[in-house]
Amino acid sequence: MKQKRLKTDILIIGGGTAGCYAALTIAAKSDAQILICEKAHIKRSGCLAAGVNALNAYITEGRVPQDYVDYAKRDADGIVREDLLLTMSERLNAVTARLEQLGLVILKDKDGKYVTRGNRNLKINGENIKPILAEAVEKLPQVTVYNRVNITDFAVENGRIQGAFGIGIEDETFYAIEAKAVLVATGGAAGLYKPNNPGFSRHKMWYPPFNTGAGYAMGIRAGAEMTTFEMRFIALRCKDTIAPTGTLAQGVGAKQINSHGEVYEQKYGLTTSERVYGTVNENLEGRGPCYLQTEGITPEQDDALMKAYLNMAPSQTLKWIESGKMPSQQNVEIEGTEPYIVGGHTASGYWVDTRRATTIPGLYAAGDVAGGCPQKYVTGALAEGEIAGEAMVDFLKTASAPAAVAEETVQAHIAEAEKFLQEKPAQFTTEQLEEAMQTVMDAYAGGIKTNYRFNEKQLAIADEKIVQLMQLSDTLHAADFQELMYIYELRERLVVCRSVIAHLGARKETRWHSFAENLDYPQKDDANWKCYVNSRLENGKIQVILRDLVTGGQTYEHSH
Repeated sequence: MKQKRLKTDILIIGGGTAGCYAALTIAAKSDAQILICEKAHIKRSGCLAAGVNALNAYITEGRVPQDYVDYAKRDADGIVREDLLLTMSERLNAVTARLEQLGLVILKDKDGKYVTRGNRNLKINGENIKPILAEAVEKLPQVTVYNRVNITDFAVENGRIQGAFGIGIEDETFYAIEAKAVLVATGGAAGLYKPNNPGFSRHKMWYPPFNTGAGYAMGIRAGAEMTTFEMRFIALRCKDTIAPTGTLAQGVGAKQINSHGEVYEQKYGLTTSERVYGTVNENLEGRGPCYLQTEGITPEQDDALMKAYLNMAPSQTLKWIESGKMPSQQNVEIEGTEPYIVGGHTASGYWVDTRRATTIPGLYAAGDVAGGCPQKYVTGALAEGEIAGEAMVDFLKTASAPAAVAEETVQAHIAEAEKFLQEKPAQFTTEQLEEAMQTVMDAYAGGIKTNYRFNEKQLAIADEKIVQLMQLSDTLHAADFQELMYIYELRERLVVCRSVIAHLGARKETRWHSFAENLDYPQKDDANWKCYVNSRLENGKIQVILRDLVTGGQTYEHSH
């Protein structure tokens, strides 16, 4: 295996929304050398790879940042970091303006004002949003981009970040990268649970299948404190196509109805989790299937929906065309996806301060990988990239350089990668173990099979089986570096699965129906559980830490 050692001031892991904007910010404020490692290509990577048709986080006319904080807090039933939400919200409009300057088309009315969609959203032509960001980054002389380099682990010594290790998928090179500061911006975790479309379609899902929780897993293994993994995200989506439903609900005011034509959304509530729960419950009680009511909308609305989905989820537009019926002629059937761990919609991720510093000195987190600050969407990820970028520039001014990465540490990571390449074909393939993991999580950790519900006995079984799969993953064989990446992605997911299971078991209440539906504790318990459930891996054991909602202060720990 070829080897390459690199040195840089700042390493950015993940060239998605937050990573690109952090690079733009750092370059504008310093002459620091920046290295971005992206396992795909920054022109089409991250959640915006295929584009988007709206900016879902914006302070519209007549509103203030605190309004957005209040909205996100209500939706998460209080378990949010208001300081993180406010620091993000205060920047939403400025980063939006910067995106427009870079070339993003934001729709405007006849008076030149942005066209809003609901209270917090703007309509855009966003198919090329990621290439716009990538082009701006690539023009910066102090930025070097390594595409198709998959970072597999942090380098940490005495609690201080030193850099990271990775594999070049196309150049078949092992990279040891030393950096004075590191930003992890690798997105959330998909593929932990069996999706609605299993088998060969198991990567047909709402969230990008290449977001495997790598950043979470590296942080967990390094002992970083993580937060709120139990607040899973389950998206309410158009059946079969997994197309977003917000364009229907907000764009044409479509209500959730059951098979009897009854509007049920008010009965359960309008938070994100309640919308999913209401749909699940209506089906369980025999009033399914459930729909978004589009029958009777105008021809103009038909046309707008066809165009909107063609720009964002073309499979839904094709479904309407193939059926021969426009949205006004047939309601759109809806269902929940499998659960995801994602800090841009719910609050899962690294425990960070207001400058997005993690509990490991020199390591910062932004975007979906950072916890405590839900409802980020695109602009929130940009804002956090900006905040983290500014913080890292300041950090470099005062922090001493970390110790060099020890040669034996480098060689240990090389040996691990070479073992998978040299290992004889194992009894199981990576694909088979991935499907086994998804089956375990689906059946025992609150997946679609159990209508997102679980109990403590099931969680204990899930943890035991995930540990077994982790052991089996040690024996896997990779025929080439692409397959080697798949092995690392599986192992990342397995690490995240264990933390998810620990968090689900730790919160002994049901605060968010469907997101964390604990059958042993079916009621909300504000007296005991209005707190953050955090965790940290110590000596191979997941220590659960409960932190006070107001101060964030530690109350007590217990082992999982």
